[in-house]
Amino acid sequence: MLAVSELKKSFVAPDGERVDIVHVPSFTLGPGEQVALRGESGSGKTTLLHLIAGILAADGGRVMIDGAEMTALSEAKRDRLRAEKLGYIFQTFNLLQGYTVLENVVLGMSFGPRGADRAHARETLERVGLGHRLDHFPSQLSTGQQQRVAVARALANRPKLVLADEPTGNLDRKHAGEALTLIREVCREHGAALLLVSHDELVLGQFERRKDFAEINQSSAVLQPASKKPDAG
Repeated sequence: MLAVSELKKSFVAPDGERVDIVHVPSFTLGPGEQVALRGESGSGKTTLLHLIAGILAADGGRVMIDGAEMTALSEAKRDRLRAEKLGYIFQTFNLLQGYTVLENVVLGMSFGPRGADRAHARETLERVGLGHRLDHFPSQLSTGQQQRVAVARALANRPKLVLADEPTGNLDRKHAGEALTLIREVCREHGAALLLVSHDELVLGQFERRKDFAEINQSSAVLQPASKKPDAG
């Protein structure tokens, strides 16, 4: 499902020096497999997810997703492949505040190959326990409910691969556990592979397969908060 080889990315530091952030010689994820990557803030794990998703262009190497080479595509074609194959769950949810819960999911679906399917969007929201909140706006929801909308949006297009970046980081312990269970269950139901990154040991401990990001990343650089790029976590 996912095969990464010799993937590289660097950034220019404020002093002008180029700093290598990601150098992953090899990493694979099979269909339906669920893997958690452990990594501290600034280690480059978010950058890795952005490279896999095609949000960032790699400096070198390959990312293969379900037989398609993300790293060989133009930005526009990366966008299309991401909409077709990937679901992305962000720590900050990234919900559109001026749209209802249902509209947030439908809008996300509109970029995918199946187009906007309001009936399926409703079904997905019902699956995550929000069938009674379809016409609410994000500001009218609890933090835990907003995360459920983000999960529904990521999974509504039936992706082959789901990337989750500290998806429980903004939740209290109770809601974090519920959200993690939900993400894993819905991924299983859809047959989607899941790659989750976190520094929370309680989250990581729920996965049978865990890896330290430092084990797969040959770059030893760690970005400090003062110079950290928005996408380099």
